[in-house]
Order: sequence, then C-alpha cells, then structure tokens
Amino acid sequence: MTSATRTGPGARTATAVRRLVRVTGVVQGVGFRPFVYGLAAGLSLTGSVLNDAAGVLADVQGAPADVEEFCRRVRTDAPALSAVDAVTWEAADPLARNGFTIESSAAGRGRTLVPADVATCDDCLRELTDPADRRYRHPFVTCTACGPRFTIVTGLPYDRPSTTMAGFGLCDRCAAEYADPADRRFHAQPVACHDCGPVLDLVEAAPDPADPARPVTGEAALARARALLAAGRVVAVKGLGGYHLACDATSPEAVQRLRERKQRGDKPFAVLVRDVAAARAFCHVDDAEAALLVAPRRPVVLLRRRADVAASGAPAGSAAAAEAVAEAVAPGNPDLGVMLPPTGLHHLLLGLPGDAPGPQVLVLTSGNLSSEPIVTDDAAALTRLAGIADAWLRHDRPIHVPCDDSVSRVVDGEELPLRRSRGYAPLPVALPVEVGPTLAVGGDLKNTFCVAEGGLAWLSAHVGDMDDLATQQAFEAAVEHLGALTGVTPRALAADRHPAYRSTRWAERTARARALPLTHVQHHHAHVAAVMAEHGLAADARVVGVAFDGTGYGDDGTGWGGEVLVGGYLGYERVAHLSTVPLPGGDSAVHRPYRMALAHLHAADVPWEAGLPCVDACPDDERAVLAHQVRTGLACVPTSSAGRLFDAVASLAGLCHVVTFEAQAAMALEAAAVRALAADASPDAVAHPLPLVPGPDGGAAHVLDCGALVRAVAADVRAGVPADVVALRFHRGLAAGVVAAGAAACATAGLDTVALSGGVFCNATLLSFVTAGFATTGLTVLRHRRVPPNDGGLALGQVVVAGLRRATPGSTTMLSTTTNEE
Repeated sequence: MTSATRTGPGARTATAVRRLVRVTGVVQGVGFRPFVYGLAAGLSLTGSVLNDAAGVLADVQGAPADVEEFCRRVRTDAPALSAVDAVTWEAADPLARNGFTIESSAAGRGRTLVPADVATCDDCLRELTDPADRRYRHPFVTCTACGPRFTIVTGLPYDRPSTTMAGFGLCDRCAAEYADPADRRFHAQPVACHDCGPVLDLVEAAPDPADPARPVTGEAALARARALLAAGRVVAVKGLGGYHLACDATSPEAVQRLRERKQRGDKPFAVLVRDVAAARAFCHVDDAEAALLVAPRRPVVLLRRRADVAASGAPAGSAAAAEAVAEAVAPGNPDLGVMLPPTGLHHLLLGLPGDAPGPQVLVLTSGNLSSEPIVTDDAAALTRLAGIADAWLRHDRPIHVPCDDSVSRVVDGEELPLRRSRGYAPLPVALPVEVGPTLAVGGDLKNTFCVAEGGLAWLSAHVGDMDDLATQQAFEAAVEHLGALTGVTPRALAADRHPAYRSTRWAERTARARALPLTHVQHHHAHVAAVMAEHGLAADARVVGVAFDGTGYGDDGTGWGGEVLVGGYLGYERVAHLSTVPLPGGDSAVHRPYRMALAHLHAADVPWEAGLPCVDACPDDERAVLAHQVRTGLACVPTSSAGRLFDAVASLAGLCHVVTFEAQAAMALEAAAVRALAADASPDAVAHPLPLVPGPDGGAAHVLDCGALVRAVAADVRAGVPADVVALRFHRGLAAGVVAAGAAACATAGLDTVALSGGVFCNATLLSFVTAGFATTGLTVLRHRRVPPNDGGLALGQVVVAGLRRATPGSTTMLSTTTNEE
C-alpha cells in the first residue's frame, strides 16, 4: 500500500532521543497508525510507524520531552475503537532523518488483537444521506472509525491485502483519501466508493430452475429489494457476517410465511428499525437501552413492548407502520428484539428521503434453517435458502468469517449479554490469572469456544448447536481461523464432562491425535468460573456459586441444573441443589413440558387429577405409560434442573404444554409474571414456598424442596388464581429460595460473595429479584456482563479451570474437578 510522509526538522542533535515504541492490543483496523502519524506530527517528531504481527511499532525521534509526551499520549489519547493493552519502548541511537512515514506492514510471528466489526459511524451516515456527497447511497460506506473488520480479515498484519477487500483496487479519489493524513479515511483498509468498491446485485427465485432470472445491479437491485419487501416477500440480504432473511414486520402474512419456511415454530424474530425514536414507537427504551442500541457493536437489544400499542397489520409505509409490528413477530412475548442498522446497506433498505414508500420495520433473522449455521457463501445461499427466500440481495465482497448477530438486554441498568458475536468477537477478555496456551471447546448448545494464553482469552463468535454436521464443520473452521489470528497454538484442551457431547468427543479425538492433555470440567463449575473470571477474581478466590440452567452432567451421573456450589477455579463442593425429580423419556420431557409437570406432581405427592392443565394436556394412553415410568424409574434420568422446573410450572399453570424452541415454556412463564407486575398484581403475589431442608442422605448438602413449591402452585391453580399471578408468585418464591440457600452457604463457608450463572439467569425478572434479595443480606453479587450466563459463556470458565489446574501442582486432588491426560 502507499505510504505517507511528513517532512520536517530531523537533523541529528545532541538533545535528540530515539525510541522504538511497541503498542499492543486492539490497535490494527481502528485508525491507529494515522493517529500515531498525527500525534508525531503535532510533537515535531521524526520516524515511522507500521503494523506487524505483534501490533503497532513506532520509531520516534525528537526532543526528550516530546518523545516522553508521545509515549504517554499514545495510550491516553488512543482512537475510540482501539484498546491499548501495553506500551513498551526501548532506546535506540538517533539518526539523521527528516519526516515521519507510515510504512508498509511487516510480516512475522507475534500477536495482535483483531478488532470487531463496527456499525456505520455518524460521519459516514451523513455522507450516505447527502445528495451532494460522492458516497451518497453507497451501501459500503466506511472509514477508520467504522465498517467491517473481523469478518473480512484473512490474515495478519491487518492491511488491505489481508482482507477480502484485496481484490478491489482503489480508484484515484479513494487512493488520495487513503494517502492523505488529514482525511479520516487515511489508511482505512475497507475504503471504497461507487467507482471501485463492491457492487450490489439482486436475483429473484425463478419459477423454472432451468431458466434462472437475470440479476439486476446497483440502485436497481436495491429498489427491487425494497419493492419485494413492500409486497410481502422474503428477501435474503447479505450482511457483515452472513445472510439475513428479511420481510415486512408489519405484515402478519409476510411474517407467518417466513416463520413457516424457516421452520421457526414460535421462536421470536428480531426487527430492524431506523433509529431509537422508531424503536420507542412500539417499545419502552430507557437511557441504558438507547445507549446499547446505538453502540458501535450494534447488538439486537431485547426491549419491553409497549402495552398501549396494538399489534396489527398496518399497510407498509403508512403512518402507523412503525407502531404496528405484527403479533407473529414475537407471539405472546412481552419483549421484542430490536436492532438499528449495522451497515449502510441496512440504512438504505429502510429508505432515504425521496425513496418510494416501503416497510419501516423489517424482520431480520439469521439466514439459515433453524439449527443450521448462518450462510455466508453466495452460491450456498442460493441453494440452502431456496424455498425460504423469494430473492437474494447480494454483493461481491466475500465474507471470510461467519458472525451472527449479538443479542443483549439491560437488567437493572447493566448490560446482560445473551449471545456474544458480531461487534464483540474476537475482542479478548482479560483474565485475572496466567494460563498456558489452551483451547476450551464449550458445550453442545449455543456453542462458542475459547483460546487463551497468558492473561487473555478469545471467545469465538456464536457457532450454534452442535447437533448437525454443518455446525460441526463450521466449529472446526472457526477453531483454525481464530487460532491463526491470535497466534495461540494450544498445548492443552478443555471440554465438558458430558460423555455424549459432540464437542467433548471432538476434544477427545483431537487430544489423542495431537497427544495433548485434556481436562474435563464439570458443567456448572465452568459456569461459575466464567463469571468469576470476567469479574477478575484471583486464582485463590472462593465464592458461593449459584448455577441454574436446563441441564449439565453431574458428578453422580444424574442431570444437574439447580446447583449451589462453594469453591473456586480449582474445585468445588455441592452444598445445595433443587430437589431431584425423574426426567421421563429424556428429550421428550423437554419438548413436552406437561411431562415434567406430571413428574414434579408425582414427586410432590400431588394426584394427577382432571382439571389440572398439565393432566388434561397429556393424552390418556401416554399418561398411563408415564405413570409407570415415574413409579419404576424406567427410562427416567433423575434431574435437579431449574430449567425443567420452569417447564413444569408453565404447564401446571396452563401457559405452555408443548414447545417448538428451547426455553419457550420458561419465556411464557416469565412473560406471565411480567404481565402481573404491569397489572400491579403484587399484593396478591405472595411468594410460593421453597424451603431449604437437609439432604435425604444425611450428608452436608441441603435441598431446596421443590415439592412444597409445586404443591402451592397446584393449590393456586385449583383455586382459580390467575396464571399471571401464579407465575409471579413462582418467580418470587424461587428467588427467595436462591437467596436463602446462597446466604446459608456463605454463612457456613465464611464467604461474602455470590456468583450467579447459567441460562436460567437470562430471565431478567428472576435475576432482578435474586439480586435485590441478596442486596438485603449485605452479600456481594456477581452477574455476567461480558459473556452470556448461558452456555455461550461456558468455554471461558473451562479455559480458566483447565489452565490453572495444569499450572497448580497437586490440583488433581481438588474435589469434583477431573482431568484426563491422554
């Protein structure tokens, strides 16, 4: 690439000093070299700056005070998108030279931190919408402050030849901007314009595959896409990290069509709107949520829907369209996932002033069939999305790294990540401990993996559920790519203890093939370790960990999921848990919550009487078989799962008997509790009892007696208490039980900190209740804020546990942590 030179005084003098200044961290792809150039110019320094495999290297020379000031300000004044990890320097002999240059990048071994993709900045958005600007309506407008990064990087150092922009030569005007230190596109690697950048095209599904439709390009492609969306069609749109499927969110017919084609069941869709004001037309948006919506990382944000805005199918482009999101977008859900445009293309899809009328709210969901990985390749999109999309809006810039949308919500004013992917990955999490080069493979649901070395851990983008071959292949490709970007060559592996997990089996095969040690980490221990690590707890720290989720392989071979643990990274003791009930038929009980309700009723000695919704929902012949199963234990795995308790209560209260997606019953139960809170039903919502009692084996472990809670729920249902009030009473009872068990464990162990983790704590209502309850005890509560509480954060805990075990002599004797050295 071109280099820039600033001329100026540079003669060798007796007072001049020279330093080679090394800057590490997220310092490539964020405008760091242009920043260094400007800083050096302002201080009248001579020398050069370049990217290399380890970060940024600046060779600066000048007056001692000015060089010292440079070393200070290179950290304190760094670009907003950067994250400086360290600034180090060594003295060198002064040279007779003039000017300051940006040099070509140097190859070599080392490590730098690749930035995440960044949403369109305000400056670029002004250009996109300004008819007088040469980038007016340019879908790929970008600068040093925004645009694609991680998803286009093919190698390091970060320069245009190491991105998927390598095939797009700069036109004269873009080349001049790229070389001009006064321009904000100075050394912006994805820079392009209408004349030299990627080109849009649109191809429609042909009635006759033997006679495919001819693509239209440029503005015609965009206009046709908007017209199709306005007509209720489904359009596959190529975004930053993969294809989305889009349709008019105000059209019940269009939304239902997409739902059926994608085999989505009742799982909520997210929507795309122009700005915060548009989101406020149908959702409550507080200041913290507004800040998250407009943040450069641009996640989908779960917002509470406004009860005063009726869901209906207003005509696309009408004045009421923004306030009329179809109920089918998120059926029965009080929350709605909302995202602002992450790219210029998405802004254009919503239309600019003067455009033809079109939808102002778009459903935007991952371009795949449910459970498959997101589609990134253009040819694959035509085949894999055939039958779903009516048209494909594409461009010719390749996506090198698949990266699905991130999802977050705000709870008690703090961000709670639910899926950490685009905009966040691959930014590292700083570890409070040093670990050797390790790969942790995570779990089988919501898979992410993690590579770590020294004091940094890199979590992958969202991979997905590991139940199909395509996702497993995507996992393997992502492992190779992230390892290459970070320079981490694993010398050890970590995996879940579940013997049937596909991720665990992959780790076991890889450990054997590469002769690497493998550490198996218990599922809930990993959850607790993850929240400890992101809060910076030291290697010898101990906490009370509450890990509530759907399932995890327990030390006794049963299904755990409602656990209170005492310990730290190196080991733990199970001091309390939800009472155990049979899981009749395994996955069939997960998909049919009425089976879990009947199992809980049996364990609570409550007869299966007609009139209870879960009893009525179960066919007679199935109920007879189920009764035999729970009596004899046939095909029943004992479980202490909090997730299955939510399923049971949701069915018992008549809210959900059969699910089409994970956590559907739990979401229905939380939605009902939210309605009760909104209706000010609190005076009637006395907490259901969940007493802490000694364990049945007479040991140290205590049990939160779900039987008492289930009996109370059944009594409410028989008495005709509204389901919403039952749901609120359940949430309050479960929260009170968690606080009681956590406080008792702290008192016994002499601890003052409780760590909350596991997928059940994605439930904002429960998390808020539990946090408020612990606040009355004076205990410190740790909640997730950087990685998800669900299995998307599991790998972080695994990598810290495994890394510390290998670094700590004698740690193999610690309770309940196993290692397998192969």
